[in-house]
Amino acid sequence: MTDSVASLRRKITSTEELKSVVSTMKAMASSSISQYEHAVYSLDDYYRTVQFGLIACFQRHHSPNVIKISNQQDRLGVGVIVFGSDQGLVGQFNEVMAEFVTRTLATISAHKTGHKIVWAVGERIKSRLADTHWAEKKVTLKDDFILPNSINAITALVGDILTDIEAQRELGTIDQVYLFHHRPQVDSIYTPVSQQLLPLSESLQKNFTDLKWPTNNLPEVLPERDKTLRALVREYLFVSLFRACAESLASENASRLAAMQRAEKNIEEQQNDLNLSFHRLRQSDIDEELFDVISGFEALSDSD
Repeated sequence: MTDSVASLRRKITSTEELKSVVSTMKAMASSSISQYEHAVYSLDDYYRTVQFGLIACFQRHHSPNVIKISNQQDRLGVGVIVFGSDQGLVGQFNEVMAEFVTRTLATISAHKTGHKIVWAVGERIKSRLADTHWAEKKVTLKDDFILPNSINAITALVGDILTDIEAQRELGTIDQVYLFHHRPQVDSIYTPVSQQLLPLSESLQKNFTDLKWPTNNLPEVLPERDKTLRALVREYLFVSLFRACAESLASENASRLAAMQRAEKNIEEQQNDLNLSFHRLRQSDIDEELFDVISGFEALSDSD
């Protein structure tokens, strides 16, 4: 009995330590979620400014040098940016994204015969994508980018991705770019989403041209309109990638928070079971000692 009680006491101590670690991870995940969500909200005003700049360009001028689609687009490659995670304890975060990317690219492959270049941001999502069947041919998985662990590191990451994409477009290896990431959701923690970044789709251009300028003073684009439009498109891409990265990191931490909450619940249930077993064994040990005392007392009484 003594060994069993001692063993339970050690298990209870280990469980308390594990619960402390889980509580710390919960606090860190909650803090990170707030940080990344605040970053997404702070982009709204800047995105609106870029959007109105594009409105001015599209309503007044249509620049084919920037938005045209190649006549041989079916033969050119596709660039794919996928945000995942580097760390574990996120449930099916990477598996869900890999499956979503596979389904979406299968649809794209029906119309495109060119090569695909996939920028996988996150070591775990890269390994998941490498295991899928579509990665066996006509796909290059690149892991040049490290998933940022803070808001300050997102800007550098986005800049590097845009530079690499521009290099591939100048080489003529790709003409379309798609973005995949998780977006936070109230009901289901997160949901995988995708969008076509390049070329600017006709529907996106139509949305810009259909929007009305907020004042009666119509804008005028300064000389070198194509250069201005290219700069605005680059800023649009920057905001889109920054938002996607921040939303993905917020979703990752939300998934980790949910996993820690489940773990904490399981630990508390295990704690209750261990405490009940400990008290039951301890009471049984005390009862046995009392029985020994009573038996000894009765034996002494009978001898008298």
